[in-house]
Amino acid sequence: MSSYKLVTFESADEPRAGMVVNDRVVDIAALTGRSAYGSMLGVLADWPAADAMLRKAAASSSQTGGMPLAQVKLMAPIPHPGAIYCAGANYTDHALEMSKLHNRPVEPDPHTQGLKPWHFIKVSHAVAAGGDTINITAASKTMDWEVELAAVIGKPAKNVSIEKALDYVAGYTIANDLSARDMGRRPHISDTSPFKADWVAHKNFDGSCPMGPWIVPAADIGNPHDLAMKLWVNDVIKQDSNSGQMIFNINEQISHLSTRITLHPGDVILTGTPAGVGAARKEFLKAGDTVKLWIDKIGTLTNTMA
Repeated sequence: MSSYKLVTFESADEPRAGMVVNDRVVDIAALTGRSAYGSMLGVLADWPAADAMLRKAAASSSQTGGMPLAQVKLMAPIPHPGAIYCAGANYTDHALEMSKLHNRPVEPDPHTQGLKPWHFIKVSHAVAAGGDTINITAASKTMDWEVELAAVIGKPAKNVSIEKALDYVAGYTIANDLSARDMGRRPHISDTSPFKADWVAHKNFDGSCPMGPWIVPAADIGNPHDLAMKLWVNDVIKQDSNSGQMIFNINEQISHLSTRITLHPGDVILTGTPAGVGAARKEFLKAGDTVKLWIDKIGTLTNTMA
């Protein structure tokens, strides 16, 4: 089975869907003759058929067209996803460190309490590309990092079973769930008030969701629950874990979300972050910092803060 990666690249100041084969970027619409494949959302809307077509093209020994990857400006693989669902408190090691930070007792496995995954939402306009400079100082004085494995939906999913849930994933990419920690609780509101939390300010600002550098098709990932994941700030490692530390796995997340709302091709699910976040270390990002994320079988995503 021939492998490839999905990218969105800049062409004449317009985003175009491309595939990367042998370090060359090929325009998918031009390759297939299908104008609907000009955007990544168009490719994902026809995912099973598009995947078969692209694998056949990747396997062709005559596939020598396109442009060298090094000469192409990559955008976020989906510049404007339909929806971005983000799993909260979903890694065993991260839940432990946050319990210690807030001096709370360690909670039992939520499965034993009959609980389901829970998610918050980032807006699609928050997406940034690898290489982009993110203006954090305008948003927060305590900006935090979070490396996350992101699952990209490739088929409409409604009330899907846990066993079949991964069949609806087109591929995986890397995301940084940048978090404005000092904006998560509204000032002058009682700590006991149900209206104390402000998830919009905490998780949404321009550039708060760097994503990329590409989507690796699910078939080339294999088991998404055994991927090493790391994050560095200025080349100092901060997070070093494995996707196997998830509390609710990706199957459970997709199945549960699909009971509430139909998931559509191009929707993205950020599946949680492991231990090593800045809040637990009492360290936060500052202007000039470079943040590098790496996930096994996917690659590296890098951004500079300003």
